Amino acid sequence: MSAPKDRWDKVAVFLQPMGGLLTAVSVGLVGIVGSQVIERQQTKSTDARLYSELMSQREQAESNLRKDMLVSVIQSYLAPDAGSISARLLHLELLAYNFHDSLNLKPLFLDLARQLHARNGPDDEQDLKRLRRVARDIADRQRFALELRGDSFRRTVDLAELEGAGRAGVALDPAKVSLRALLVDRATQQLLLRLEVTPTSSQNAAEVTRAEFEVSTFDFPMIDSTRLANGQRCAVMLSAFGAQSAELTTVCFPGEYASLKDRPYYDEVVRQLRMDESRQD
Repeated sequence: MSAPKDRWDKVAVFLQPMGGLLTAVSVGLVGIVGSQVIERQQTKSTDARLYSELMSQREQAESNLRKDMLVSVIQSYLAPDAGSISARLLHLELLAYNFHDSLNLKPLFLDLARQLHARNGPDDEQDLKRLRRVARDIADRQRFALELRGDSFRRTVDLAELEGAGRAGVALDPAKVSLRALLVDRATQQLLLRLEVTPTSSQNAAEVTRAEFEVSTFDFPMIDSTRLANGQRCAVMLSAFGAQSAELTTVCFPGEYASLKDRPYYDEVVRQLRMDESRQD
C-alpha cells in the first residue's frame, strides 16, 4: 500500500505539466526575441550598406562635377580667344575658390598680374586690386585652417631699411624659423627671402633646412610650403604690402595638412614608421 501523498507531492503533480508549458513558452519567447534581434541587425547592416553606397555615389558625382568644371574653366581660361582681362579674372576666381587646395594657381595669378601691369588701361588698377583681394582671401582661408594645427608668427619688414642694406639683406626678429629679407620689388610687390630652420631636438647639421625663394600676395600656404626634415612644412605669406613696410606671416604645420598634390617623400614615411615603432617599444 503506497504512502499517502503529502502537500509537496500534490504541488509537484500540479507543477510538472506547468514546467513543460513554461519551457515551451520560454523557448518560443527566446526564438521570437532572437529573430527580432537578428532582424534589427540585418536592418542596421542594410542601412549602413545603403548609406555607404549613397555616400560613395555622391562623392563620385561631386568628383565628376569638379572634374568637368575644372576642365571647362581651364580650357576657357587658356583658350587663344579667352576674351577680356575681366573674363579671365572671373575664370581665375572660379579656379581659386573651388580648387585652391589641389592646384598651384600662383603662375596664373602672376601671369594675369603681369598683363595688368603691362596694359595700363583705365580699369586695370581696379582689376589688379580685385586679383590681389581674391589671392588674400584664399591665402587667409588656408592660413586659418593651418594655424589650428600648427604654429604661426608675424614679422614686419622695413622696406627703406631693406633697400639700403645691400646684398646682405635684413635679418628679421628671431623665432622658430630664421628669416632674412634680401630684396624687394615694389612694382610687383615681391620679396626675396632666405629661410633657415633647425629642429630643436636635433644636433644633426643634415637636418637643417635652408631655402631661398620669392614671396608675394599670390603664395598660398598649403601649396607654397617648404619641406622640413622632421616631416613638418613651413610656409611664408605676404600678408600686407605698403609704402613703408611689408607684413610677413609664417606658418609651420604637419605635412599631412599640406595640399593634395604634396605627397611625403619615401624617407619621410620610413622615418615616421621608425619613430612610431620606437615609441611602441
